[in-house]
Amino acid sequence: MALKVFGHRSPDTDATASAIVWAWYLSQQGIDATPYVLGTPNTEALFVLKHWGYKVPELLTSVSSEDEVVIVDTNNPDELFENINETSVVQIIDHHKLVGGLETAAPIDITIKPLASTASVMYLMMGVDEVADLPDEIAGLMLSCIISDTLEFRSPTTTEDDKAMAQHLAHKLGLNIHEYATKMFEAKSDISAFSDEELIKMDSKIYEASGNKYRVSVLETTAPNVVLERKDTIIASMNAVKQSEGLDEVLLFVIDILSESATFFVPNDAVKQIATSKFNATVESDLVVLPGIVSRKKQIIPVL
Repeated sequence: MALKVFGHRSPDTDATASAIVWAWYLSQQGIDATPYVLGTPNTEALFVLKHWGYKVPELLTSVSSEDEVVIVDTNNPDELFENINETSVVQIIDHHKLVGGLETAAPIDITIKPLASTASVMYLMMGVDEVADLPDEIAGLMLSCIISDTLEFRSPTTTEDDKAMAQHLAHKLGLNIHEYATKMFEAKSDISAFSDEELIKMDSKIYEASGNKYRVSVLETTAPNVVLERKDTIIASMNAVKQSEGLDEVLLFVIDILSESATFFVPNDAVKQIATSKFNATVESDLVVLPGIVSRKKQIIPVL
């Protein structure tokens, strides 16, 4: 049975493309591996796959004790299947903080690095010489992950290593990073086909912080007004998601990639308290702009 390689639910570019990259890499080592997604990839990820000639990986809806799996771009069991610990997890590759909760019957291969993307971690695992010989389409996926997770090097998660890797990959591909990143972000900003609930859950993670359970959602876009025009219905949907999932709050941040700021939705007094006490914001309406906030991993979750 082939190894199943997948990332987190609500798959973004890194979760989607890294699964493809690593399944391909394992296959080059003679290991039978298949990439999967745990949901519909966002519009940026769909653009990236099409650009580099890939179809969307098969949707994986369940796992069992018979499965051997490789987990990429997460180590958080809340972002995976409820019975993930019943599977045989053989490898984890990630760049997020260690959450805990995953259990294995035997020692496994775990690589977690403080880099901006999982593809960056994979780059280091492969080595520069091997990366230089990658097929263009695999190199293109890896570059796309780095660009996406660094917001074209705007995010505070960006390291000098990430920049060097991206530049090496772009040189190999003969590709202008800024021009390609612009196309990626334009694709990410096209939200016309998504319902309000889909927008909330598109790039969303559930966290427990300070005794509360939050769904922390971010929407990265070069056209924030397109989202903000739907404010009233989005807030109504936030409340519905909160009730249906038994959460303390849904926290939504619309990241303006170009101005490097976040608009934080403030649907009630509890979220207003978070905005004032955690982000030192002055709240005068149901929206508040947080200058310089672009990273959930490094600027939002640690504050919560």
